[in-house]
Amino acid sequence: MEKSEIRKSYFLNKYVIITPSRKKRPRDIKETTIIERTGECVFCPENVKKNNVVVKEFGKNEKNWNILVITNKYPAVTLGNKLAYGYQEVIIETPDHAEVLAQFPVNRIDKLLRVYADRTKDISKNKSIEYVLVFKNEGSKAGASVVHDHSQVFATGILPHNIYEELKLAKKYKLKNKSCPYCDIIKQEMKGPRKIFEDKYIAAFAPYASRYHYEAWIFTKRHLDNIAQLNSDEFKSFSKVLKLILSKLHEFNISYNYFMHQVISDQDQHFYCKIQPRDSVWAGVELGSGLVINSIPPETAAEFYRE
Repeated sequence: MEKSEIRKSYFLNKYVIITPSRKKRPRDIKETTIIERTGECVFCPENVKKNNVVVKEFGKNEKNWNILVITNKYPAVTLGNKLAYGYQEVIIETPDHAEVLAQFPVNRIDKLLRVYADRTKDISKNKSIEYVLVFKNEGSKAGASVVHDHSQVFATGILPHNIYEELKLAKKYKLKNKSCPYCDIIKQEMKGPRKIFEDKYIAAFAPYASRYHYEAWIFTKRHLDNIAQLNSDEFKSFSKVLKLILSKLHEFNISYNYFMHQVISDQDQHFYCKIQPRDSVWAGVELGSGLVINSIPPETAAEFYRE
């Protein structure tokens, strides 16, 4: 593929212009996205206030936590505000300021995913909550404001428009084809050049109309509604491929976001995680027209992860 190509995002009404002639490999990137601590770290154990703690997860040593869930000190939504109702929590992934998630062993990533599942399940019990988002911002270009590794949970009573639109179009596809669009996408992508990883439980690939350089999606093969429904084998496989992808991005100091959705009122979603690297910047074309220009074909991205 040498010429530019306009691609439509599966069943969604989103378009991307893939421009392979402008592609650069991550090893060609000169500007790194490492951020350094400039002041006292609020997520180091000695600085976390006890009254902000929601959940502690311990390792072998029952005296010291290895994952800590706390309330967000500067939340956009709170349970006490009817005008902006919801949860906003921070998951501190390690007590060690210097550790990075991409370097965690698979069993520790597994434990973090289980914390995501526990928080999703617990928050979903609130009848006023419609939408739960688990996400991570890694690096300054991805919006991280604290260098100590952490992720977040955001939950609200409203359903964001983009999520509503995706659910609506997924249902339309299902009515027409009598099958889940994502189950069909998995089957299609596991046979082609955009495949990154596959085992009995998990499938990962670079999406056909990737909106970000080196974008990757991870799916459970089993049709599950949300992360709380994964079994032990699925958690383990999911952790394995997440480490593979994040390790490659960390190797080249590339900022990224990843996120996982849960819509409470829809119990027939297909759970998946999107990883969106942030080494590129959307400019006039993207912001003005809504058309995204991506100089890294997803076929190239998948090959990069498979190396």
